[in-house]
Amino acid sequence: MATKLDGEIVNADAFQLYRGLELISAAPAAAELAQVPHHLYGVLDPSTAADAGSYLRLARPVIADIQARGKTPIVTGGSGLYLKFLTHGPAPLPTPDAALRAQLDARPLAELVAELELLDPVEAARTALKNRRFVSRALEICLLSGHQASALRDRWEAQTASLAGQLRGCVIHRSRPDLHARIALRTRAMLDGGAIEEVAALTHASANCAKAIGVPEIRAMLAGEIDRATCEERINAATRQYAKRQESWFRRELWLEPVPK
Repeated sequence: MATKLDGEIVNADAFQLYRGLELISAAPAAAELAQVPHHLYGVLDPSTAADAGSYLRLARPVIADIQARGKTPIVTGGSGLYLKFLTHGPAPLPTPDAALRAQLDARPLAELVAELELLDPVEAARTALKNRRFVSRALEICLLSGHQASALRDRWEAQTASLAGQLRGCVIHRSRPDLHARIALRTRAMLDGGAIEEVAALTHASANCAKAIGVPEIRAMLAGEIDRATCEERINAATRQYAKRQESWFRRELWLEPVPK
């Protein structure tokens, strides 16, 4: 696509931003990077904290420069919130509060889920309730703003709907058996191809960097807590769950054209 459109590729994968996570994050290989210009791959030290806001600050000038040179920026990656910030801007939500977050972190996840379901059942229904970070953030929005997180987010969606007509994009859809088979092959190749050594060398990782699928599982294996087969299955399971959440996220992005593969 980049060759056809005289384009340059811009990363929108949260973990491919980091150096030292090339195998874990499935970053483009050297041969792929040599075909056309690539941007925002391996630009952050693993110890650096990053979020959708910091990604937006990185990506905007890169995209502007590509456009100024008459080229087509092709943004690719599966981090839905990063893409959302880039295409629609940040939602008008309260910024995280360290004191409140500490209080939430001290409580059991089941208790947080119950409170979120009480305060905002709509948001609870569309949140991955096993993901503590997602639950805490939704609850934090409710408590800090005094409004339901779902109402704030839906209002933002409605306000930015007009932007969809200016956007062009596609999302690749694979059948569930094909997707799961590809995940299993990729996990096996990753473990056989140096990902274990990559994680062993990751001594100073920021909190979000350390959450990359494969990092906690391989660390558990290196610590002798699980064996190689269990590690592989846990990575497969976590990747399948993440892929399912990605499908749900991108299904709501109506400006993206589904492309069967």
